[in-house]
Amino acid sequence: MIHDENSSDAASLDALELQDDTEPEATRRDAGEAESSRASRGWWDRNADEYQIDHGTFLGDDRFVWGPEGLDEVEAELLGPPEDLKGLDVLEIGAGAAQCSRWLVKQGARPVAVDLSHRQLQHALRIGGGEDGVALVQADAGVLPFRDGSFDLACSAYGAVPFVADPVKVFREVHRVLRPGGRWVFSVTHPIRWAFPDEPGPEGLSVSASYFDRTPYVEQDEQGRAVYVEHHRTLGDRVRDVVAGGFRLVDLVEPEWPAWNSSEWGGWSPLRGNLIPGSAIFVCERD
Repeated sequence: MIHDENSSDAASLDALELQDDTEPEATRRDAGEAESSRASRGWWDRNADEYQIDHGTFLGDDRFVWGPEGLDEVEAELLGPPEDLKGLDVLEIGAGAAQCSRWLVKQGARPVAVDLSHRQLQHALRIGGGEDGVALVQADAGVLPFRDGSFDLACSAYGAVPFVADPVKVFREVHRVLRPGGRWVFSVTHPIRWAFPDEPGPEGLSVSASYFDRTPYVEQDEQGRAVYVEHHRTLGDRVRDVVAGGFRLVDLVEPEWPAWNSSEWGGWSPLRGNLIPGSAIFVCERD
């Protein structure tokens, strides 16, 4: 069963108004909190099926992969040693089909998987059959429907953070629901990637934009309504956001591209991965 804390029929209808045969316009412009949230919910509802078809094999049904490089939590232990996860309450934000949460169940943890997209959570039900030990909640990461101090750990593998206009609001919510000493680990596109074209080949190796331009990337329909929004923060911005959210940054991981990974995922590829970082993983702790 999916528990929806932020249902909105109007928002869902708005998200579906973009017809399949309409190509959105890509631009750089401001996009606020409400517009970004509405666009993300609609985009992931429309594209969840294709996303799971394209990337489901790579992600697995119960793996914890931090990004396109394929860094696995089994090896990274960014949440801590697997044996220490037993009995912990863990919140996964932007969980998608809850692959990471399913891995956490196998370690003996008690995960709750949150996602803005109803369709993504339906894929979680499809994979887990509703009997995998993962609680599913549909909610906005900036308004978490949990009591203070409900969780020991929180994590997010490319979920929510890149798509929100106010990451500090999300971090403060995560801080609120974590118990003292709780760890918050999240991965995002490495900020340096915003200076390069989002292409996996040689054309993606030449700087084409200012790294310091924080203007969001927006895809919009013919009426100018955003249907996809991604927000850029520099590396320094991300660190300051973490601190403003009440956390202490204990590690920043920039995964190197492994020799075994020959796959391309959007702008991620072996060619680019061997030259410039593609992901940044922030390991934070709540005092």
